[in-house]
Amino acid sequence: MRIVIAPDSFKESLSATGVAAAIAEGVRDAAPDADIVCVPMADGGEGSLDAVLAATGGERRELRVRNANGESAPAGWAWLGQGRAFIEMASAAGLEQIPPAERKPLEASTYGVGQLIAAALDSGARHIVIGLGGSATNDAGAGLLQALGVKLLDAGGEALPPGGAALARLHRIDLRDADPRLKDTVFELAVDVDNPLCGPRGASAIFGPQKGASPADVATLDAAIARFADVCAAHFGRDERDTPGMGAAGGLGFAVKTCFTAGFRPGVELVAELSGLAAALKGADLVFTGEGRMDAQTLLGKTPAGVARYAGKENIPVIALAGSLGEGYEQLYQAGITAAFSIAPGPVTLQDACRNAAGYLRHRARDCMRAWLAGRAAGRPGTAPN
Repeated sequence: MRIVIAPDSFKESLSATGVAAAIAEGVRDAAPDADIVCVPMADGGEGSLDAVLAATGGERRELRVRNANGESAPAGWAWLGQGRAFIEMASAAGLEQIPPAERKPLEASTYGVGQLIAAALDSGARHIVIGLGGSATNDAGAGLLQALGVKLLDAGGEALPPGGAALARLHRIDLRDADPRLKDTVFELAVDVDNPLCGPRGASAIFGPQKGASPADVATLDAAIARFADVCAAHFGRDERDTPGMGAAGGLGFAVKTCFTAGFRPGVELVAELSGLAAALKGADLVFTGEGRMDAQTLLGKTPAGVARYAGKENIPVIALAGSLGEGYEQLYQAGITAAFSIAPGPVTLQDACRNAAGYLRHRARDCMRAWLAGRAAGRPGTAPN
């Protein structure tokens, strides 16, 4: 029998590769002879870089960049060969890199993401995929542009300082010193949300509070990036602020799509394409997927729902494992997931759940596999698990 294991990471606990390995151990405990195929997955947010590297055999490249607070920090990107690169924006401007007490939503910048793009261009990349998600920023990609030579100027011709709030003073965009290689570069933006840039469902209102923004900060940031959108519309002759997905990662995709050649795609689709998920599912009997928490929001572009869609095309049952199951998780059953389970053996602290996730995953996968084998064997005497 062929078992495909295609999970996302468990945040602050295990990478997608680690989750897949733990599930594989549980499957082997119940079915030692199973043909197991691990396809680490992601949706464009945190963990996407590791998943893409594991799936493609790409080369991880490291450099120091400015993090969201402007401090020097290590970051990485993936060289995929043939002029292609993958960048996880959270590697350079991620929320988890900044302790809660040090988050500065008004000043946080995506400058480091622009530095990663420059490094990819230096290596010959002209097709760059950027995973959007998990950002500490709300600058609509302004810092990224500044790192690539684009000047954002106030009414006096002075360059704006970092951060989304400064965009309220934006008067003019100057592209004369922009990296000329960008004209020959195609970007794909991997997103897992459909929020617009501004307004009640925009980047500031929906995602700003988790980055430390107060209600007053949210209003300041929303007005500032709306000003950015106004100036961009006047300069480029098109207004992208209401395009679905522009609110992802603090609006970073807005700058890329407005200024360069770029398109949006669901992050799960892009990672599935890079990892060869569809091919791995051919002839499979069962699929395991999962992520740290599953609830009704999992339907909105998250990995388990995406994997279930691919498995559904092959009529393969899907078991989803999660650190916890939240309100509305049952809706996943209408999205192609056959059964969903929490891996915790009982009441545990978050610290214990993170520390023991590998063991919990192994045991729950073993139990699920035994139940599935028993059902499969009904009518085939002698084939149930021992």
